[in-house]
Amino acid sequence: MKRFSEEFKQRMAVVLCAVMLIPLNAVLYGQSQAPPPQPPPPGQALTPDQLNDLVAPIALYPDPLLSQVLVAATYPLEVVQAYQFLQRSPGLTGPALTQAVQQQNWDPSIQALAVFPDVIKRLNDDVTWTTNLGNAFLAQQADVMDAVQRMRLKAQQAGKLGSTPQETVTTTAEGGQPIVEIEPANPDVIYVPVYNPVWVWGDPLWYPYPRWGWPGPGVMVGGFGFGFGVGINIGGFFGGGWGGWGGWGWRPGWGSHTIIVNNTFIHRYNFNTAHLANVHGSGAWQHDPAFRGGVPYNNARLNEQYRGNVRANVAPRAMEQSARPSNNQQGERFGNRSVQNSAPPARNGSAFGGAGNGNAARQQADHGYSSLGSARTGGFGGGARSAPSRGGGGRRR
Repeated sequence: MKRFSEEFKQRMAVVLCAVMLIPLNAVLYGQSQAPPPQPPPPGQALTPDQLNDLVAPIALYPDPLLSQVLVAATYPLEVVQAYQFLQRSPGLTGPALTQAVQQQNWDPSIQALAVFPDVIKRLNDDVTWTTNLGNAFLAQQADVMDAVQRMRLKAQQAGKLGSTPQETVTTTAEGGQPIVEIEPANPDVIYVPVYNPVWVWGDPLWYPYPRWGWPGPGVMVGGFGFGFGVGINIGGFFGGGWGGWGGWGWRPGWGSHTIIVNNTFIHRYNFNTAHLANVHGSGAWQHDPAFRGGVPYNNARLNEQYRGNVRANVAPRAMEQSARPSNNQQGERFGNRSVQNSAPPARNGSAFGGAGNGNAARQQADHGYSSLGSARTGGFGGGARSAPSRGGGGRRR
């Protein structure tokens, strides 16, 4: 009997050690028995609860990156193309990467997102979720932005969102409503948050989270429920004279429920300006169906609004002969559609496109840069915001 008791104790010790080695996230998921909710039928307006779950994975991104992701999600085909482009060009970084994406016929929000390869990977990993996010933003822009604020407030009130050495979190008020703003702490470096929405808000109840590879508890730092990826030095991609996040290309106008586009940024760094009505100043973002690539919209109103462009874009885009894929290039797939590889980058002598050198290009692009006026220090600098002009960010029709 005594021998049996000793063996029992030894076995129990082994079992307890094994239990202690089980990862925390496995325990958390083990407690959640209910299957994730199903997305609503296409074309149906989403409720506030559904929108809360939909935006949760990006709600804690810094304001400049969040704004850019919301815009980029309306062009899901180009998200896939950008991911494939980065996969085929693993050695590109810094100014060489900037130059390469300048030559791609993508929306500027996609071109500039190439400096955040982990973000593009996530958007590509569950492109259905990305497409649904973009469709929701097109159909319910104000509701989506309100949902981001609700999720930030919930995270802040739960003690899981606060300022860190990587980013600054501030709470202001607009129109009597609290506004939680998240800004990079360093004007030259951005840290992309890495967090599992389950740890911040719990299991999704109304809309499924995307099928991303969620991090383990080891990345959690700072005591606020999320960690960060490696810092990305933006100046390393755009050369000297980078003016910090106050001059980034996209920024939320929380009170007006708009995304403010800095057209000067897009022009200065030779991103795609073909459809901009004004290459200087700033204005409210407007969706450009020319970059939709024929991907259908999910409700009748949006299809009616953009239907001419949808039909036109089902056919391959016209491009210069030198930019056409060679016969030995393989196509890709987006769902049940064929995706042509992006045009190869042109060989220029400068990381900033057609100008002879980077400084000359910046001087050319900065002609009229002062036209941003107060937007450079206010609307784009985290200070007082004014209602954006509709003219600056409009598209040519």
